[in-house]
Amino acid sequence: MKQSALNHLKALTTIVADSSDLTAIEKFRPLDATTNPSLITAAALQPENKELIEAAYLQAKAEGYVNDLLIERTIDILTVKFGVEILKLVEGRVSTEVDASLSYDTAETIAKAKELLALYADYGIAQERILIKIASTWEGIQAARALEAEGIHCNLTLLFNLVQAQACADANVTLISPFVGRILDWYKKAEGVEHYAIEQDPGVLSVKQIYHFYKQHHIRTEIMGASFRSVDQVLGLAGCDLLTVSPHLLAELEHDERDVIAQLSAEHAHAHQEHTVDRLDETQFKDAVQHDLMASQLLQSGIDGFIKAREQLNTLLRQSFGQDAEISA
Repeated sequence: MKQSALNHLKALTTIVADSSDLTAIEKFRPLDATTNPSLITAAALQPENKELIEAAYLQAKAEGYVNDLLIERTIDILTVKFGVEILKLVEGRVSTEVDASLSYDTAETIAKAKELLALYADYGIAQERILIKIASTWEGIQAARALEAEGIHCNLTLLFNLVQAQACADANVTLISPFVGRILDWYKKAEGVEHYAIEQDPGVLSVKQIYHFYKQHHIRTEIMGASFRSVDQVLGLAGCDLLTVSPHLLAELEHDERDVIAQLSAEHAHAHQEHTVDRLDETQFKDAVQHDLMASQLLQSGIDGFIKAREQLNTLLRQSFGQDAEISA
């Protein structure tokens, strides 16, 4: 029987589930899993997770939180509870995201990361199994620098260009998540192009550029391609350190019988054009990101989207537990 493309891919790349759907994670058994506020909110809407939500709320209430802080604490506890359940199903790590509204506040990001890790510790989860997920703003990257110096591993997300990747490397972060699909979406709209061949896909090319730069400069930070729109995009980055893939694309890969050829390897990185990126200070970094219209727009819209997802979860929890009536009383 011919092997699936998914099995071929697993021989070349560490496959990560981009999901908080426990059933899907159990089915595909990836090594790691990633979550974000949108995925947590979607999972909270599933009836089978009602007990998890109630337990999170009762824990927050028992800790003495009330009103707005009660709901915010419930969200943090629930986020960690999903992580704990995921870690029962995967052998490796789970990425848990800091509240995106803190993306431009270094000190608050550090504090929130430590709060989340303390919750994981209460559930007996070792720190090395957690990646703290932070947006790749200047402030977020500096928070990651400080956390990594304390041995806390970070996953820098919403990363759209080489400047952000270089700053993450300078901060010695454990892992970056350069986005693929959102870059493609942006270029299709900006350039009025309906379809790009995979060899010309702007999102795939962006990740390849970062991969080649990291390997050419012997940077140890792991690269995990994220935000895929198609199986072709996933296979276009075969050989990348890690790829985080949604359950529906994992299912497609499981039924795909194509032979998978490595598109990236550390050995071949040196054959590609060498990119030099000077170390940037805060002003230079922000100027460089701001002048990259695609990166600046996608970074901000990504942060806004994650904030909105958390607000939706906040509203859902208020309605579930009658908090609106209590708070307005």
